[in-house]
Amino acid sequence: MKGLSNIALSVRASTTLAVDSLAKQMISEGRDVIGFGAGEPDFDTPDNIKDAAVAAINAGETKYTPSAGTVALRRAVANRLAEDCGVIYEPGCIVVAGGAKLSIYTALMALLNPGDEVIIPSPYWVTYTEAVRMAGGAPVVVDTSRGGRFKITPEQLDAAVTVRTKLFIINNPTNPTGILYSGGELRALADVCARHDIYIMSDEIYCNLVYGGKKFVSMPSLGEDIKERSILINGVSKTYAMTGWRIGYSASNSGIAGVMGSYLSHSTSSPSTISQFAALEALTGSQDSRAAMLAEFEKRRDYAVERINSIEGISCIEPDGAFYIMIDIGEQIGRTLGGRFISGGDDFALSLLKSGLVATVSGAGFGAPGYVRMTYAVSMEKITRGLDRLEAFVASK
Repeated sequence: MKGLSNIALSVRASTTLAVDSLAKQMISEGRDVIGFGAGEPDFDTPDNIKDAAVAAINAGETKYTPSAGTVALRRAVANRLAEDCGVIYEPGCIVVAGGAKLSIYTALMALLNPGDEVIIPSPYWVTYTEAVRMAGGAPVVVDTSRGGRFKITPEQLDAAVTVRTKLFIINNPTNPTGILYSGGELRALADVCARHDIYIMSDEIYCNLVYGGKKFVSMPSLGEDIKERSILINGVSKTYAMTGWRIGYSASNSGIAGVMGSYLSHSTSSPSTISQFAALEALTGSQDSRAAMLAEFEKRRDYAVERINSIEGISCIEPDGAFYIMIDIGEQIGRTLGGRFISGGDDFALSLLKSGLVATVSGAGFGAPGYVRMTYAVSMEKITRGLDRLEAFVASK
């Protein structure tokens, strides 16, 4: 038989989902595993959103919608972006898809030709590099971990640009580090992109999860030229605890949006109609749940950061947003823990899961092999018990 697609074979499975799958298997076997792996809010979807979905079903709203989403939902997205991010888009520039991950992939398919280069700062969300490969592009990774800064500089970005560069991807606040870029930092990066005439994909899915009174700035809000070359990615999954509803969206110039809509019309078509009605309520209804979840996440973050930095042999920086912490395990490399020699994040995460019954994610999949990522999108009780186990694991001989 002839071989499979070289592009498909080059794509690696998601490391975040892989560790979550192993943890769930161990739980199904009766093991008391505490999961700090997958980035999913532990809160239930707010009642008003669930009620809107039920009402849509009862009203017979179960038919196809336009591939780019209902007009009402696209208008609601535009209004929410104006209110939360200070950026104005017409509904025709909005494309709704089955999750922000699909929005990213569809945008890449609309932008990239075979061999086009995409600059990605590391640590990065694991899907960026693989989605670029799936779209026929070439990821160019720029390491930002030296000194624990975790932010790409304009100088680093400029040095990475070649004649083949088509796109720069930035995630703000970032997964996996939780670092937030300021408006001035974003503008300096955007100026580099403008000078070289490259596009910007700004993944802002965590824009409403920013702590300590810090201000989020949306990349496309910085000026019309920046907005014209930007593709903003967002969705309802993190802000409204709606991961399983699978609604993401993008905002871009009308030309890009039109191509994305056409691509979706021949691939996935529209997202679930029921989920679209739920998302409409999320964006237009009461926003009280956002504040409550944000306050709880911040309390968990504060505890986890203080606790991790009190454990001898590991450390972390305080994240500004999202709900992740990158734990520096550099001092553990070369040790044997849980019967396994630790050469990096893969060994540490696997040994911690199997012998310490705590699921984290190796930083290797994020381009940071000397780290593991934990999420604090779990209860305070689980965070406390899990960090007790982590401390005992690191202290073991």
